[in-house]
Amino acid sequence: MTRTDRIAQPWGTRTPYGPGTSWPVRVDSYLADGVDPADVDRWVQSASVLHSNGDALDIAVQDGRIVGVRGRASDRVNHGRLGPKDLFGWQANASPDRLTRPLVREGGELVETDWDTAMDRVAGRARELLDTQGASAIGFYTSGQLFAEEYYTLGLIAHAGIGTNHVDGNTRLCTATAAEALKESFGCDGQPGSYADVDHADVIALYGHNVAETQSVLWSRMLDRLAGPNPPALVCVDPRPTPVARAAAVHLAPRPGTNLALMNGLLHELLGNGWVDEGYVAAHAVGLEELRACVERYSPDVVARICDVPADRLRKAARLIGTAERLLSTVLQGFYQSHQATAAAVQVNNVHILRGMLGRSGCGVLQMNGQPTAENTRECGADGDLAGFRNWANKEHVADLARVWNVEPMDIPHYSPPTHAMQMFRYAEDGSLKMLWVSATNPAVSMPELARIRSVLAQDRLFLVVQDLFLTETAQLADVVLPAATWAEKTGTFTNADRTVHLSEKAADPPGEARPDLDIFVDFARRLDLRDKDGGPLVPWRTPEEAFEAWKECTRGRLCDYTGLSYDRLRGTGIQWPCNAEHPDGTERLYADGDFWADPDRCETYGRDLVTGAPLEPEEYKALNPEGRAILKAADYIPPHELPTTDYPLQLVTGRTIYHFHTRTKTARAPQLQAAAPDVWVEVSARDATDAGLREGDLAEITTPRGTVRARARITAIRDGVLFLPFHYGYWDTRAGHEPGEEAGRAANELTVTEWDAASKQPLFKTAAARVRKVADGAGPAPAPTTTASAPLAAGVPPTQAGTAGEAAEILPGTGTGSTR
Repeated sequence: MTRTDRIAQPWGTRTPYGPGTSWPVRVDSYLADGVDPADVDRWVQSASVLHSNGDALDIAVQDGRIVGVRGRASDRVNHGRLGPKDLFGWQANASPDRLTRPLVREGGELVETDWDTAMDRVAGRARELLDTQGASAIGFYTSGQLFAEEYYTLGLIAHAGIGTNHVDGNTRLCTATAAEALKESFGCDGQPGSYADVDHADVIALYGHNVAETQSVLWSRMLDRLAGPNPPALVCVDPRPTPVARAAAVHLAPRPGTNLALMNGLLHELLGNGWVDEGYVAAHAVGLEELRACVERYSPDVVARICDVPADRLRKAARLIGTAERLLSTVLQGFYQSHQATAAAVQVNNVHILRGMLGRSGCGVLQMNGQPTAENTRECGADGDLAGFRNWANKEHVADLARVWNVEPMDIPHYSPPTHAMQMFRYAEDGSLKMLWVSATNPAVSMPELARIRSVLAQDRLFLVVQDLFLTETAQLADVVLPAATWAEKTGTFTNADRTVHLSEKAADPPGEARPDLDIFVDFARRLDLRDKDGGPLVPWRTPEEAFEAWKECTRGRLCDYTGLSYDRLRGTGIQWPCNAEHPDGTERLYADGDFWADPDRCETYGRDLVTGAPLEPEEYKALNPEGRAILKAADYIPPHELPTTDYPLQLVTGRTIYHFHTRTKTARAPQLQAAAPDVWVEVSARDATDAGLREGDLAEITTPRGTVRARARITAIRDGVLFLPFHYGYWDTRAGHEPGEEAGRAANELTVTEWDAASKQPLFKTAAARVRKVADGAGPAPAPTTTASAPLAAGVPPTQAGTAGEAAEILPGTGTGSTR
């Protein structure tokens, strides 16, 4: 047993291993000061909730309080490891500023009230709008933080009870492109690969995926492979000098907004050099000739001019990818939040289809998620899809869902695609959407072009309901605030990015009168007296386990089949769906033997044009893909709408740091995490810093056509012409000396553009034209971590560390057990 400062060493101690062998166990744990493992009353099963990796963990409970966590050695996902947010983030549950009673707006102020008053006000306004304007006046905007049982209940209420098409989640901001890319290539959502592919791959290609910071335990797995015999070669596509880029055999740093051109160049090389499994493609794919004709125009020299990457480096990356015996590819926000997002992500799928690298060990695609339950949002129909990956344009799918819900098919709106979040906010802006229920998310910080979003949410004509843990920037604008229980204070299931389902059990009571989200949704349905077609309650369940059993029935026969799972089966370890009679132990990889979910009668979508977003008609899809094969979809590169100009000569991209999650609602309340990255910074290249007269720590002003932000400068090895801002920091924060209502000018999304991908409708956070100037000399270094992509070029910057406050135990193979502090 060793103790390690997990702020200074986010990925912990190495346990090297070779290809085809099992990843060694390393059990990480952290307990509060003064708590010894022997004094823990009980350990309660759960998994991580502050990223999408799904690290299995147990929660330590003493005297009814949460006092720490430890990784679960037996789980397939993490083999006992935990990341910094896992180890320290739980402390937010006990923050003294938790919401404990409902709030309602009276005379312009939010005042405490009882649950009946608050819920009567919510249900009353909903009923009034239904009676006077219809279901389209009501919208629901949810999260990637709730449990499957809660999403499923919300989807049922919204779609079949209210009858609204306006249902989406903040997963639209981070994972919508993952879902759309999988649908376009394979006919249905659902990750083809498995985290275990890391154990077998000889090449791992990461496209816009800073896995070191977004899924830190998965990066630990990759680091352990790199430290072992016969390590894989890494290919990294990212404009920033991330830990992944520093470990890569080839690092491609394209100009922001040119990812599709880069991918077309890689495919040009695969096809031109014969690095294609011709037999696999002939048997299992359609669209080869169209793809070949498109990418023929993207030679390495052409791509080098578009992307500003050396042609020889592109060729080297293509050779590694094209000659790999086992290739694993991962994709995340660097592609998803950028120009032509879906088209670029689909080309990664095309690489694997061309190479026949799907459905076997070491050969997979992970179109990653950004949030812990983003997969559930999509599966359960709470983010612009129908429950169970059903196709809204297929009448038989709608009829089948109506059967499950015991309603008439016409009770489920399917006259057009479910409304995506960006369109919902436009409807609220123009006044046609008059009630918006926001649960477990903070759009007043996370949405693009925040001045516009604040003005939308603050309208008197919009009835805003916010269901959350704290009085966030969004909650301050609400008409009703509902205090919710959070992770470890309720029971439910959630599914990670490689389809592993975990059970999270209640470990402690929520504070005050806070209630589980499921209870709040069920109460709302009861107050509206929502009924099925036989007059029974539309939502007949009350407990999480009852809701899970109902959800299982909804998935029967679909790709995301949960029917072989139960709470009892999930006690102890996570299991991957589909899990049913045919696959009783779950399914590690999808699409073995070329068996895709793309048949016209069962596919989740008929697809879209990748450039325009225009949907294909059912007959078009049937003509294109009558046998349900994988689809090789091509798209030409077009320049972004907002390019650098004389006034705005740089490009701004936004993103994350390992120490925070989204808008820091939880992580800012964990002392070790907050101290590691206490305030906003801007990353600038050495050349651009010289041009602006900036040195490390100087106060800089970043401006786009939409606004201005001030941040301390961190000079890094980021590519010239690019600025980076972390998006976690709101426009006020009492912990950083800002007061509510103060326009502190530090939220990155003050600057981002209201524009979205044509196919996935995901907002573009990485294409803004910008400029930077010096405002004042610095009094010290920027508040950016030194351990990650924000590592400084300047010498003498104090390293990011927490000392004894950040020490967590690591029990390595053969070292036995010991105190966690």
